[in-house]
Amino acid sequence: MNNIFSKIGATFLDLIETLAISFSIFLVVYLFFLQPHQVNGQSMVPNFQSGEHVLTDKVTYKIREPARGEIVVFHAPPDANCPEGTGCDFIKRILAVPGDTVEVKENAIWVNGNKLPEPYIPADYPILPGNATKDKSVYLGLDEYFVSGDNRPYSSDSRAWGAIHKSDIIGRVFFRYWPVSAVSPIVKSEYPDPF
Repeated sequence: MNNIFSKIGATFLDLIETLAISFSIFLVVYLFFLQPHQVNGQSMVPNFQSGEHVLTDKVTYKIREPARGEIVVFHAPPDANCPEGTGCDFIKRILAVPGDTVEVKENAIWVNGNKLPEPYIPADYPILPGNATKDKSVYLGLDEYFVSGDNRPYSSDSRAWGAIHKSDIIGRVFFRYWPVSAVSPIVKSEYPDPF
């Protein structure tokens, strides 16, 4: 009888040890390497739908700088008026990087005096300036990035509240894993020269 209890106890301890190791590995990966995020809202339509789940790479930007055309998740700036205590994060596309000058005019984003080609958004989406870009150009300083949602009429972004800082960026979105019908890698948008 004692032998049976010993075997059950040993099995139980093995199970607890396995669960503890698995949880530790998950925690390390979650804190330092990858983080899941859910897309909330319509700001990235038509390329991301509300309710989709993506993986964010938290390592790449420790090795290199964020690049124009990449999709990032970042902590919302105070001017975005997120509900108090929610710690909301946004998903947007980087359109301009440190040293760039940005203008929003003629229904387009202009970077360093050149109209940014954006084939990933429908041509009939109006691109209007917000408070941060109305009747002025915005120069991006060190570690500043101009980000925007693809659904320009319904996106709260750098047009409204200005540039974000690299320190606010959680990571680069690199994979969509839910729903199953939308599973796909997320690739950076490429722009022709002079971008």
